Amino acid sequence: MNGDVSIGEIDAAGFARIWPIMQAVIASGDTYNYPADLDVDTARAMWTAAPVRCFVAERDGTVLGFYKLRPNQPGLGDHVANASYMVAAEARGRGIASMLCEHSLQQARAAGFTAMQFNFVVSTNTVAVRLWQRHGFAIVGQVPGAFRHARLGPTDIYVMHREL
Repeated sequence: MNGDVSIGEIDAAGFARIWPIMQAVIASGDTYNYPADLDVDTARAMWTAAPVRCFVAERDGTVLGFYKLRPNQPGLGDHVANASYMVAAEARGRGIASMLCEHSLQQARAAGFTAMQFNFVVSTNTVAVRLWQRHGFAIVGQVPGAFRHARLGPTDIYVMHREL
């Protein structure tokens, strides 16, 4: 499956290609803390305005998933990267998130980051937690009830980190 998948960077003009997938992920209310009424212009800025870079995985022109890469914090925290990933429902379970993670780690290293940190991994998103752990991330913190899960109510989140 993954041999014919390409990953490339997009800018604000290309954001419309990923917006439908993002809307579906946000609507589920089980993995991202974005508000259900997030508008396209705000989302576009969050995912494509500098210093954020956005990368898309696709096959035959069909978007399978995407991620954004940015400094985790400004100023004296900008040596640590942060990334967020989304995969189209029909492409899940096919290694796309793993490909995106590996690509993001390579891009982060090339950009001079020394580590990567995920600030808000929903604890009940066990598929993602296991995936990030397979890629070398450790849970370094847990915040009780920090996410209002659409079905489960208040749910813990993890902070995950790895050196590059």
